[in-house]
Amino acid sequence: MEFNIKTRLAHAWNAFMNRDPTYHNVGPGYSLRPDRPRLGHGNERSIVSSIFNRIALDVATIDIKHCRLDSAGRFIEEIESGINGCLNFEANIDQSGRAFIHDVVLSMLDEGAVAIVPVDTSFNPKISNSFSIDSVRTGKIIEWYPKHVKVRIYNDRRGEKEDILLPKSQVGIIENPLYAIVNEPNSTLQRLMRKLSLLDATDEKTASGKLDLIIQLPYVAKTQARREQAERRRNDMENQLTNSKYGVAYIDGTEKVIQLNRSLENNLLKQVEYWTNMLYSQLGITQAVLDGTADEQTMLNYNNRTVEPIVAAIADELKRKFLTKTARSQGQSIEYFRDPFRLVPVNNIAEIADKFTRNEIMTSNEIRQIVGMKPADDPKADELRNSNISQSKQEAANAVPVIKNEERREGQNG
Repeated sequence: MEFNIKTRLAHAWNAFMNRDPTYHNVGPGYSLRPDRPRLGHGNERSIVSSIFNRIALDVATIDIKHCRLDSAGRFIEEIESGINGCLNFEANIDQSGRAFIHDVVLSMLDEGAVAIVPVDTSFNPKISNSFSIDSVRTGKIIEWYPKHVKVRIYNDRRGEKEDILLPKSQVGIIENPLYAIVNEPNSTLQRLMRKLSLLDATDEKTASGKLDLIIQLPYVAKTQARREQAERRRNDMENQLTNSKYGVAYIDGTEKVIQLNRSLENNLLKQVEYWTNMLYSQLGITQAVLDGTADEQTMLNYNNRTVEPIVAAIADELKRKFLTKTARSQGQSIEYFRDPFRLVPVNNIAEIADKFTRNEIMTSNEIRQIVGMKPADDPKADELRNSNISQSKQEAANAVPVIKNEERREGQNG
């Protein structure tokens, strides 16, 4: 639609010229994003933050969808609902669906348990169980009660974090499946963090600027007068070094300076390496996973032992709390889907595509979508058929008509 000059002048808008005078009442301002999760307990100062962030990123790449299943538990279609939009498009005004899942996993690993709180709903959850969720946020559980939890959650209307008391039936509570390894008081991770704190404290003392020198005086400092004289000599050398531009001082010809061999050898670094390797083995993660050089078998082990339990815990809790019994009886569910081709090298895609199309598992357009190509306009590209087998005209006329994926779904829905 084209606009003439009069219409453009009447409706044109400029971000600098057409400023609303009411923008000065937008709420409190912060130099840092106030709703961003911040790791506690010293996690941000150690290697633990990199492990948590890697796991959260990998979990966020898995699609969690509100879908419909058939009587055998097979996927039929994706349901366009409020919770599905929150998980895949926009969770709230500040976060996309993927950023929200990353927030959930990062907070869960750090705190041990996290709350998924529906903020905006179509109906009051205290009155009706049938409501649509328009926005969700991650909350920190600060107090536990028999049937309620007190949650600290960011209020995007006021720009502040608030503590609210909510029933457990209205809040998704995700507990860390790796709680015994990560969050227990004497777990492997906690012991590693204590060793890292001791190592940091030792490094700070070592690099504190001390010279660690011993001055051998030409007299015996056993009496009180000699000790006072030695103390004055030590203070005199400290003043020389402090007030000197280049840190140069002098001593008497009969005095001798002895430098200590710092620091004393300890096994803190070996203990840190030991507990780091122990944590990697218990989490099912390796250094190759963190730096991106892991092979297919290592990534499969990591996904099955670390990523999948966390995704399953999130999906099960969302299904339990945000889907009613009626919805579950109608085949609605919240499932997660992992792309099996994400770790496949490009040189293996051709062989896999041939096997999947030849055995009528995937259509040509579905393979083209995985590769990143546009779907073909040929109707045969949407049919599950083996293109390597030629059919005569008579066989094609007498053959059973091929059912497309869209028609199959409509038949199952009907």
